[in-house]
Amino acid sequence: MTHDVFNQAPPLTGHDVSADPALVEGVRREEADWALGELRMLGTLAGSARAQEWGRLANEHPPVLRTHDRYGNRLDEVEFHPAWHELMSVAVTHGLHASPWVSRRPGAHVARAAKFYVWSQVEAGHGCPISMTYASVAALRHRPALAAEWEPLLASRAYEPGLRPPATKRGVLAGMAMTEKQGGSDVRANTTRAEPLADGTYAITGHKWFNSAPMCDVFLVLAQAPGGLSCFLLPRVLPDGSRNALRLVRLKDKLGNRSNASAEVEYDGARAHLVGEEGRGVRTIIEMVNMTRLDCVLGSAAGMRAGVRQAVHHALHRSAFGKPLADQPLMRNVLADLVLESEAATTLALRLAGATDRAIRGDTGQGALRRVALAAAKYWVCKRAPGHAAESLECLGGNGYVEDSQLPRLFRESPLNGIWEGSGNVAALDLLRSVGKEPENLDAFFGEVDLAKGADADLDAAVRAAKDALADPAGLEYRARQVVERLALVLQASLLVRHGPPAVADAFCAARLGPERSLAYGGLPSGADLDAIIDRVNVKPA
Repeated sequence: MTHDVFNQAPPLTGHDVSADPALVEGVRREEADWALGELRMLGTLAGSARAQEWGRLANEHPPVLRTHDRYGNRLDEVEFHPAWHELMSVAVTHGLHASPWVSRRPGAHVARAAKFYVWSQVEAGHGCPISMTYASVAALRHRPALAAEWEPLLASRAYEPGLRPPATKRGVLAGMAMTEKQGGSDVRANTTRAEPLADGTYAITGHKWFNSAPMCDVFLVLAQAPGGLSCFLLPRVLPDGSRNALRLVRLKDKLGNRSNASAEVEYDGARAHLVGEEGRGVRTIIEMVNMTRLDCVLGSAAGMRAGVRQAVHHALHRSAFGKPLADQPLMRNVLADLVLESEAATTLALRLAGATDRAIRGDTGQGALRRVALAAAKYWVCKRAPGHAAESLECLGGNGYVEDSQLPRLFRESPLNGIWEGSGNVAALDLLRSVGKEPENLDAFFGEVDLAKGADADLDAAVRAAKDALADPAGLEYRARQVVERLALVLQASLLVRHGPPAVADAFCAARLGPERSLAYGGLPSGADLDAIIDRVNVKPA
């Protein structure tokens, strides 16, 4: 025999992706334990070979832009592989989009966050329109009449792709268009114009360099109105069935996120409705941005969990130098360190979801906490994702570098959440502006962190250092990344000390805050309970 196959890990299928202790514990803490049954159903589907095949096909057959039909008529449509629609259908029917907004149940936004985290581990790209549909409601509520008209359609659990008048569909999806060629994150440099019309609508003329998910039914768009930069709701199809004057120029050829369409668009007098007030467009659309920032954190945490699960699975089934990789001391150090990062990201993401849920229900203290903690998490968790993906891939050696392992897709996807909704510098500076304008936000943040005071000496010292760094105004903007990193780490450590198993909390505080801190994964100090940490990754059949 010349081709016996042995010492290869079997496919990682047939498991429950939601069987994740950090996830389940967070869902219970944040008032959403009523959703665990549906979460298990979704997790079992997410761990199936069928769902993983959908993820593969959606990325190997990316969307195609159809600008015109055979006769020269404008189409401006995006064509997707059937696997994309399967992924989207599952996401919508399970309420990963805007469904929590129409629920009065405590923990509704936490349940939705948990399901988004689980299903994102199948395929990340389709999460973009799901996330924006979720987030659009927060902005639309600045104009109650529009919210009343659109919320039922946005929150519907019916997935109906295709461009038709919204009133004829059972459910719709929303996208967003802020960025222009000359402006990037500086949206006040936008040149797209909005001219008021006699019927109360506006005519939008200009361009957008990035229009996320251009196949959606409606978009939140920034444009310069007579009163200044303003936010608008722009539908793809008008009530009479005619296409709005939105032209798709081309789809972006991206590093990752290839299953999802991102387009350059031009508007030629496209009809739109004002959301909020003229001149307050940033303040209006930032409500949407803050919700999608939560999903950036959830998406990065999901990617970390998917990567370390693959790494642990491989190490349990692969032998080298006479024994399984999972029994080799240095590999165990690396695996445990990757688990720590995943646990900290997941625990923080669920805490943010809980704060969001309570803030929406009127808890101003949780809103103040969220204002600082979300910016810190957006910066730090999303910044850690690429290195985590690279290390998880490396655990598989050459097997991790080939597309069949799914880890190259995970690696290509990993930088995106750090760019979306404000890159690292934007998130860090946003946090400093927040605490400068509203010091009570910082009080709420440290009120949360100080709940773990006295439990770990390294954490206590790190909290004091973080407070001192913020109190020193000299060069604060220059030091913004360093300051925000410290804030994110002390919040993660505090949550793990209060809620995580001692093995995880002790190792995280020592490895991330203590004097033996290592810059590379696999530098955990001696004495860490590696068995207890690695056991937090469940790769058993469902």
